[in-house]
Amino acid sequence: MSHSGTGYGRGWRRRLAVVAIVTVARSGVSLVAGAQVGGAVATRPMVGRSVVATRYGIVATSQPLASMAGVQILERGGNAIDAAIAANATIGLMEPMMNGIGGDLFAIVYEAKTGRLYGLNSSGWAPAGLTPEVLAARGATRMPDHGIFTVTVPGAVAGWAALRERFGHLPFATLLAPAIHYAADGFPVSEVDARMWAEKEAVVSADPGARATYLPGGQPPAAGTVFRNPDLAASLRAIAEHGRDGFYRGPTADALMAFARAEGGSLAASDLTEFQPEWVTPIQTTYRGWTVSELPPNTQGVGVLMMLNIMERFPLRDYGFHSARALHVMIEAKKLAYADVLRYVGDPRFSQIPVHELLSKARAADRAALIDPLRAQCDVRPSTLAAAPPPAGSETIYLSVVDREGNIVSLIQSNYSAFGSGLVAPHTGFVLQNRGALFTIAPGQPNTLAPHKRPLHTLIPGFMQKDDIRIGFGIMGGWNQAQAHAQFVADIADFGLTIQEALEAGRFTKPTFAGCDVEIEALVSDSTRRALTALGHQLTVLPPRTGEFGYGQAVMTDSAGVHFGASDPRHDGAAIPEGAEMQWPAAGGR
Repeated sequence: MSHSGTGYGRGWRRRLAVVAIVTVARSGVSLVAGAQVGGAVATRPMVGRSVVATRYGIVATSQPLASMAGVQILERGGNAIDAAIAANATIGLMEPMMNGIGGDLFAIVYEAKTGRLYGLNSSGWAPAGLTPEVLAARGATRMPDHGIFTVTVPGAVAGWAALRERFGHLPFATLLAPAIHYAADGFPVSEVDARMWAEKEAVVSADPGARATYLPGGQPPAAGTVFRNPDLAASLRAIAEHGRDGFYRGPTADALMAFARAEGGSLAASDLTEFQPEWVTPIQTTYRGWTVSELPPNTQGVGVLMMLNIMERFPLRDYGFHSARALHVMIEAKKLAYADVLRYVGDPRFSQIPVHELLSKARAADRAALIDPLRAQCDVRPSTLAAAPPPAGSETIYLSVVDREGNIVSLIQSNYSAFGSGLVAPHTGFVLQNRGALFTIAPGQPNTLAPHKRPLHTLIPGFMQKDDIRIGFGIMGGWNQAQAHAQFVADIADFGLTIQEALEAGRFTKPTFAGCDVEIEALVSDSTRRALTALGHQLTVLPPRTGEFGYGQAVMTDSAGVHFGASDPRHDGAAIPEGAEMQWPAAGGR
């Protein structure tokens, strides 16, 4: 098999034999590098990392210490759900601009023994006392981007409790021990996080509680600086001792309510105590023989599936990986899908969301027919948008875990914007999310603010399967997520990439809902970018490995019982495998 022009040498070809076990034997789709796809050799991205493989568990996060915290839980007898909670708690400390116990959580759980998928929506609702009329009386004409009126009830801790109660093996005291240790004793801040921390110094410095928590010595911690958060350690200890009541009742809840009152907000005890996560059935579509699963509204997961249904109408593998024809179809499919996301998606407890109709293959064929193969569309319908598009927010973490039994957790958690609302209640150690910024106050919309309503949500964990292959995956980053998920799925299903290649491959993202503007990574070739420009796409070329295209993780299982992990090099993370249980020789031997 020739790799002329790809940069692969003999050493790479030798490595193919080592990773050949990744081949999806029964599906006819090969996930090894250099595999034939549809009778032709696909052009493949150059990668900087190998797929991690083991017969035991793997934890993939954007923080190696958080990944290791999850692995330590696996090695103490925990399962994938236990490990995901431990890793999430730890990364909430280490990436406070991205996530934490002041934010929301969504997860897809694959249970190996039954083959069933479970979805968890633990997105918090608006306080009962927050209405469009309250904001209008204060002179607001739109939802604010930050501040107390963007704060919705944090869902993360309730999500942990629901996951642990249904699937977990270990107590909270064990699961939160790594995060508590690092919060109390400190950890060295990583490079990417230090950069993002510094970029948001103004947001943090505006609030006394945030400033005291996140600007030790009056400035953001530099890379390698040991950062401690004893207030967060105390908040986590309360959860370790009392479970969800250690957050939604007691001293932490009292501190949140007192702070909200001081800021002019309306957070009440019932807003916290009555909140419950929702177990939901994942929504699905088929794409090139794969079944792709996302979570239903109030998330943008339906946008992924609409994109894929439209993309399936075109022979992308014949067009070629990173070809202008393939990317043109994907970009145009994004516009069509997102127009419907913005028009129809909200909290299904408050309005009827036409999910079945949106995911109809016949409807996808009609939508696909709107794509002009020779020209980018700058005004896509149905977008008689009754409200301005919600603001961008991309500060999110995604993690995935597989355990030795083959259980998989695909989990995403976020503050929404960097450092969320910018507010930290005194002595709690965590920032409150600004997820309420996604509401509109325009009347009569699916996403209009209302008491105890959840906003349209950007967070989506992903899952895909074919025959005996199971992949838990996600790529974070605000409105980037659905389009990044669709690109990841196509990279595997159309072009036969490995999960690591699919994470490392250059991506496009269109953060807006109108126009022909597209951001594209410099990893996409000059010739392809020139061809896209000729089609009318207004490209902004960004350097490789920036955060604009999101950070992803993935885990995979196959029919041989081998587990695989991948981590996006755009961040500091790692997919770390669990070690085998060893029978060590007795001390004193030779």
